[in-house]
Amino acid sequence: MRVNNRIFLVLCIPLTALLLTCKKEESKTDYIAENVIIIVVDGPRYTETWGYPDQLHIPFQHALKSQGVFYHNFYNDGLTQTTPGHTAIATGVYQAINNNGQETPFMPSIFQYWRKATGNPAQAAWIIASKDKLSVLANCTKLEWTGSYQPSQSCGVDGGGVGSGYRHDSLTLNVTLSILDYHHPNLVLINFREPDFSGHAGDWVNYIAGISMTDAYIEEIWNFIQNDPKYKDKTALFITNDHGRHLNGVQNGFVSHGDNCDGCRHVSLLAVGPDFYKGVDVLNRHEQRDISATIAEILGFNMETGEGKVLSGLFK
Repeated sequence: MRVNNRIFLVLCIPLTALLLTCKKEESKTDYIAENVIIIVVDGPRYTETWGYPDQLHIPFQHALKSQGVFYHNFYNDGLTQTTPGHTAIATGVYQAINNNGQETPFMPSIFQYWRKATGNPAQAAWIIASKDKLSVLANCTKLEWTGSYQPSQSCGVDGGGVGSGYRHDSLTLNVTLSILDYHHPNLVLINFREPDFSGHAGDWVNYIAGISMTDAYIEEIWNFIQNDPKYKDKTALFITNDHGRHLNGVQNGFVSHGDNCDGCRHVSLLAVGPDFYKGVDVLNRHEQRDISATIAEILGFNMETGEGKVLSGLFK
C-alpha cells in the first residue's frame, strides 16, 4: 500500500501542476480593457518626436508617457510607406501592397477577426482616416474572409473612401469624437495625415507644426476617453506611426520616405491602458506586427494569420 500511495502522490503532483498552469494561462485573457483605440500619426521622423530633446514637439505624449509603456526600439520592418505600414498594424503581416489605395490587403485584419469572434456589428469597429486610401484596410482578398466581418469606415473627404481625397486632420478629429460619442465602438484605428502631408510638400515649418498639432489632437481624444464612462479605465490606447522619413543626407531628407534607412524604419509606440505598467521604458526590439497580436490578446480572439508577437514588458 505504501508503494501505491507513493505512486499516486508522484502522479498527482505533475497533474496538479498542470492544472495550476492551465488556470494561470486562462487568467491571462481576463483583462480589464474592453476597448482598444489605435492612433497612427502619419510619417514623423523619430528625431523630431521622441528623439528630440525633452520631446518639445509632443508635450502631451511626453506627459502621458508616465502613465504607460514606451517602446524605444519600435520598427516598421516592411515597406516604409503609408498603406503598407497601416496594413502591417491592422493585419500583423508585412505585405508589398500598393500605396495608392488600388490594392486591398491579402490577410484579414484585427477588425474582421474580432467581429467574427464576438458577433458584434460593423458599428462596433471603425477605421477613421484623413487619408482616403486607407479605406482598403476594411477588407481583404483572402478567399474565406473577403467581404466578411468588415468594420465601418470614414476615410477621406466626407468619409468617401478611395478617390475622395485627403481630409484635413481637424475634421478627422471631429468625426472621431462624434463616432466615439454616438457609436461607442470597441475597436478603432485613427489616422492623421500630418506630419506626412507637410513633409512631402517640403514644408519644414508645417511639418513640425503638424507633429505638434497631432499631439494636441491626441490630447483631445484622451480627454474624451477619460470623461466617458464607456471608455474611462476600460480602454487600451496605442499611439504609433506607419513609417518615418529619410535621415538628413539620405536622398531628399525629411521630404520623402520609403527605403531601409533608420529614419524610415524607426517609429515609436506608446501604450496606455488599465492592464499595462505605468512609467515603463522597454528597450527590447519590437515591430509593427506585434500590435495586432497584442490587441488579440487583450480582446480575447485568435489571429491565426498574424505573424506578430505579444509585446513584452507591457502587462502588469
